[in-house]
Amino acid sequence: MKKNLLTKKLVAWLLLVPFCILLIVFALANRQIVSVQFDPFMSDPALIRPIEAPLFLVVYFMLIIGVVLGGLATWFSQGKQRKQKRHWRSEAKKLQNQQELEKQSSDQNSQLNQHPAIL
Repeated sequence: MKKNLLTKKLVAWLLLVPFCILLIVFALANRQIVSVQFDPFMSDPALIRPIEAPLFLVVYFMLIIGVVLGGLATWFSQGKQRKQKRHWRSEAKKLQNQQELEKQSSDQNSQLNQHPAIL
C-alpha cells in the first residue's frame, strides 16, 4: 500500500515539476501586453472596451476557463449515472435493512422456541 502511494507521489512530482517550470518559462517569454477585444464588429465607439493584459495571463485565463467548462460538461453529462447510482444505493440500503429485520425476527422466534413459556 505504501509502495503504491510512493509511486503516485513520485510520478506526480516527475510530472508537476517540469510542468511548473514550463509555465514559468512561458510566462517569462510572453510578457508583452496584448489587447483583447470582445467587439466582433469593431464598431468605432467600442461596445465593450478592449482589455490590455500580458499575453501569458490571457493564455492562463483561457486554460482555466477551458478546464472549468470541461468539468461542468462532464458533470452534466454524468448526471444520469449519478441518479442511477443514488437509486441503486437506496435500493441496497432498503434490502440490507429488510435482511436485518428478518434476522432479528428469526432470532426472536428461535429464542421463543428454546424457552417455552411456563403457564
